[in-house]
Amino acid sequence: MNKVSFQVDLCKGCGLCTLVCPKKILELSPDTLNAKGYHPAVVTDMAKCIACAMCASMCPDTVIRVERDV
Repeated sequence: MNKVSFQVDLCKGCGLCTLVCPKKILELSPDTLNAKGYHPAVVTDMAKCIACAMCASMCPDTVIRVERDV
């Protein structure tokens, strides 16, 4: 399965990744705050991820890592 991971404590919750995801599987966590007090981005359904890496390309703080199935 493809995998998207976030450096949660560095995410500033800007939401840019949620806007560019073609599968609309990213959202800002309404229940979680990171160490800086922001709502970090999370994946809602990893099985739908196509590992396009648009989210990682858009992230201004490069806190997103995308791994493809081999």
